[in-house]
Amino acid sequence: MSEQTIALVTGANKGIGHEIAAGLGALGMSVGVGARDRRRGEEAAAKLRANGADAFFVPLDVTDDESVASAASLVDERFGRLDVLVNNAGIAGQWPTAPSAATPELLTKVLDTNVIGVVRVTNAVLPLLRRSARPRIVNQSSHLSSLTLQNSPEVDFVDVDGVYMPSKTFLNAVTVQYAKELTGIKVNAVCPGYVATDFNGFQGHETPANGARIAVRLATLPDDGPTGGLFDDAGPVPW
Repeated sequence: MSEQTIALVTGANKGIGHEIAAGLGALGMSVGVGARDRRRGEEAAAKLRANGADAFFVPLDVTDDESVASAASLVDERFGRLDVLVNNAGIAGQWPTAPSAATPELLTKVLDTNVIGVVRVTNAVLPLLRRSARPRIVNQSSHLSSLTLQNSPEVDFVDVDGVYMPSKTFLNAVTVQYAKELTGIKVNAVCPGYVATDFNGFQGHETPANGARIAVRLATLPDDGPTGGLFDDAGPVPW
């Protein structure tokens, strides 16, 4: 009998993160539901368990060193390894904020979650991922991160933004560098599409379940799968 795959999803108490956890749980994984709010995190994990998933709550604030270290210790003590990390937690800031209106405080706040938080969590659990036979890291990015799409006359993102969009472009760059360094781990970034969540005031046209599909796919890549790429549900997305 093969070992159960162990996964951790940050920001998994609602929206796309919750659906990613549900998708991984449906595949038989034991899924850590990372969330800052204990009540919401425990309720989300309980909901997943009620639907048949093996889910457990992980108190996790990606902007807090102590919280991240404690989360890594919890997974280590319970399983001794980690097979899948999905860095889903993210914030939009004051969307949209033109570059000329961006403040250092706002930019720092968004980067602390969307980029530094990813690095903080990834580095904390790397020892656990290195104990896995088939480790995978998936970083939640966005079509808005693509410099190619931003500069395409055929694509209209409507808003000009100097905070959230650049934070995801930064995350893409970090993803590539992790993939270059961690040759034994598949590391990719994903674009969920325009999903209806409280992140965008439920204006998106995709469901959270649809938005979660690409992250689940990249989290379960075969050994000959890609690394260091940006993908949506249709395939590769240009940087």
